[in-house]
Amino acid sequence: MLDAHAGPHRQATHGSPRRTSLASVLSLAVLAVSALTLSAPAAFAQSTLSPAEAAAAAMESAWPGLKGDLFGDRPLVEGTDAIALEAPARATDPAIVPVKLTLDPAKNIRKVTLVIDENPAPVAATFDIAEGSGLTELSTRVRVNAYTDIHAVAESADGTLYVTKQYVKAAGGCAAPAAKDAEVAAKQMGQMKLRAFAAADIGGAATHEAQLMIRHPNNSGLQKDQVTLLYIPAHFITDLEVDRGGERLFSMTGGISISEDPSFRFNYRGDPSVPFHAKATDTDGNVFEKTFAPEQS
Repeated sequence: MLDAHAGPHRQATHGSPRRTSLASVLSLAVLAVSALTLSAPAAFAQSTLSPAEAAAAAMESAWPGLKGDLFGDRPLVEGTDAIALEAPARATDPAIVPVKLTLDPAKNIRKVTLVIDENPAPVAATFDIAEGSGLTELSTRVRVNAYTDIHAVAESADGTLYVTKQYVKAAGGCAAPAAKDAEVAAKQMGQMKLRAFAAADIGGAATHEAQLMIRHPNNSGLQKDQVTLLYIPAHFITDLEVDRGGERLFSMTGGISISEDPSFRFNYRGDPSVPFHAKATDTDGNVFEKTFAPEQS
């Protein structure tokens, strides 16, 4: 208890605890300043995030659910060369993001599913590749609606699934206005062009390369008419078949994530003088097809 009769002498005897208390306060202050100093870089890094980056960082990945919906409980093999995916880390234009798939010839890949995780319709396309086609490279352009992982899942002839991914920073691609006037797009819709490229040597076998370009608005259903501000109905190519000399090379089932004026660049084995035939079908039931003679482009 405190001694009510303690005089000046009593107060003097408590000087040491008072100094100890002051030292404790100073120690706590030093610790607090140190903590703030250590956390400053993280706070600064967080403050420099753009709104889109901050939203992406807070968003829970859609991939676990998509993986189950698309492939059930089948195992997906990661970290192999069976399939590689190239896409820009930060896209210049979210409505036309280039994507390239490279397949290991030794794995005999027969099917590739391209998934843009955070898009409204995540499955951009499914490619079925004919056996013996020699197709080991395939490029196209896609819409990216939010910062996202893009997954590519390759299925070999024996049913093994291989997966790879690439994170892409882009936003708004599915709602971006069409690059072409609607009347012009309607007049040109269905026009096709095929470009041929010089042969290359892959794995000791000569392969050739071609690019198929199709005029089509491929409206996503999320774009607005810039005059009326009403949504433009979805209208896109759903199916594509490409063959050479009556033998299928590959086919595609596509969705709203394939960009306006779809383009597909691919390699193949065989005689380049054999004519190509392409057939595309869209959501309105329109069928567009063309045979390309060797001298045509």
